[in-house]
Amino acid sequence: MVTIVSLGATALLTIAVLSLLRTMRGLRVVLDTLHDQTVPLVHDLRITIDQAGVDLERVEGILDSAERITHTVDSASKLTYRAFSPPLIKTVSLMSGLRRAGRRARERTPPSTRTLTDRRR
Repeated sequence: MVTIVSLGATALLTIAVLSLLRTMRGLRVVLDTLHDQTVPLVHDLRITIDQAGVDLERVEGILDSAERITHTVDSASKLTYRAFSPPLIKTVSLMSGLRRAGRRARERTPPSTRTLTDRRR
C-alpha cells in the first residue's frame, strides 16, 4: 500500500513539475518578447529625453536673450523719457503761455485793428 501511495505521489509530483516547467517556458517566452519590445522603446525614450534637454537649453538661451533685450529696451525707454521729458514740458508750457498771451493781446486791441484771420476765430 505504501508503494502504491508513493508511486501515486511521485506521479502527481512529476505531473506538477512538468506543468511548472511548461509554465516557466511560457513565462520565458513572454519575458523575451517583453524584453525585445521594451529595449527599443527605452532607447527611443533616451533619445527623446536627450533631445528635450537640448531643446530646453535652447529655450533657456532664447529666454536669456529676451530678458537682455527687455532690459535694454527698458533702459532706452527711461533714458528717452529723461532726455525728452523736460524740454517737452518746457515747450508745452511755452506754447500755453504764448497762446494765453496772444489771447490777452487780442482782447486788448480794438476790433477795428484786428486782421481778417482774427475775425474768423
